Amino acid sequence: MRIEIYPRAKDDIIRQFRYYLVDQDTPSMAFSFRESVIESIGQLKVHPRMGSMISGSIPGLRSWHLKGFEQIRIYYVAVAGCLRMVRILHSKRDVRRILKQEKQFQKL
Repeated sequence: MRIEIYPRAKDDIIRQFRYYLVDQDTPSMAFSFRESVIESIGQLKVHPRMGSMISGSIPGLRSWHLKGFEQIRIYYVAVAGCLRMVRILHSKRDVRRILKQEKQFQKL
């Protein structure tokens, strides 16, 4: 299965990594976060349907938590041999509003 990490999801990863590294001054947490992202995407690659379905404007959207960072979730769509990472967001954010703005995914 091919993995596609969309630009906003990449930005989410970088933003969260920098938050731990710079704002919180916890390099170990930053690198643990990065490893958790890699591990979680690997799990989803093998079992793409294990995430919870999310109703809304993006057909087939699912979410899965990051191990060790349960308040951060990967929002993704699994389609014909491809796993598309839409966003990676902390639950304290207005997730529904943010996902509603992802218009390019509404026709997947």
